[in-house]
Amino acid sequence: MPAPKVFVTREYPAVGLNRLLQECDTEVWPGPLPPSREVLLEKVKGCAGLLTMLSDKMDAELFDAAGDQLKVVSQYAVGVNNIDVEEASKRGIAVGNTPGALTDATADLAFALLITAARRMIEVHESIQAGEWKAWEPLGHIGWDLVGKTIGIVGMGRIGYAMAKRCQGGWGMNVIYTSRSDKPEADQNLQARRVSFDQLLADSDFISVHTDLNAETNKLFDSNAFEKMKSNAIFINTARGGIHNQPDLVQALKTGKIGAAGLDVTDPEPPAQSDEILHLPNCVVAPHIGSATTKTRNEMAEIATDNLLNALHGKLLRCEVK
Repeated sequence: MPAPKVFVTREYPAVGLNRLLQECDTEVWPGPLPPSREVLLEKVKGCAGLLTMLSDKMDAELFDAAGDQLKVVSQYAVGVNNIDVEEASKRGIAVGNTPGALTDATADLAFALLITAARRMIEVHESIQAGEWKAWEPLGHIGWDLVGKTIGIVGMGRIGYAMAKRCQGGWGMNVIYTSRSDKPEADQNLQARRVSFDQLLADSDFISVHTDLNAETNKLFDSNAFEKMKSNAIFINTARGGIHNQPDLVQALKTGKIGAAGLDVTDPEPPAQSDEILHLPNCVVAPHIGSATTKTRNEMAEIATDNLLNALHGKLLRCEVK
């Protein structure tokens, strides 16, 4: 019996990829950029499994191109906004993702962005590079304190909880959050309080976004939301760029409606080099590296590979998206 045909849309860690190469008729897209839509529609033909990235749109057109033998789409990420899960389900195509593996790495990155923005490290570094450091300055580069402040968590899931735990345990911050339901673990362990979105905007010194992108959260942080925040508030988004309205965020940062921002995600992603979001002194931007640690990326690779192989062998996926 011939090995099942699999297409992998980008090279990923060998701990997972090597197993696919051994067990399947596997083709890996070799380029530094994702395959174009035209290439993707061609490459999926006859595939039983696809291992995908966030940049790859998986919809009815693509499923039609793949054919009836497609059994599984295994996403090398937690989010599945690029996948029409409902359409896949109608066709009996399993969808897998990699939750849990990147919780700590992403929370670490969220806090790194927060402290970098609060202590104005990008401005400081650029000032030194420009030769402006002449002496110790009693009024120079003054940033924000973190101890005892209020952190607002938008989406108290695994990553939101991990971020709140760092802020409350390490810096004694007060934790408030928005979520679809109460989170007893956060309430008990972190003395957290669930509040309305408007109250979170008004009361938070720092806001960190950890919700998924959906119809309710799309452009949730727009000019209206930024108007309700403290003028020295810091906005952190390590979830999805579409959750903030980027032109509105730029204006809020330029006009002092909020103090600073730290982003691991943008909209679009990546932004054009001319995009003002990349050139504001009070905005720190990272290239979507929340999961970029060796341990995390390897664990994601193992889960994604297990998801794909399990589906091809008629077994339950380790992490299936319903």
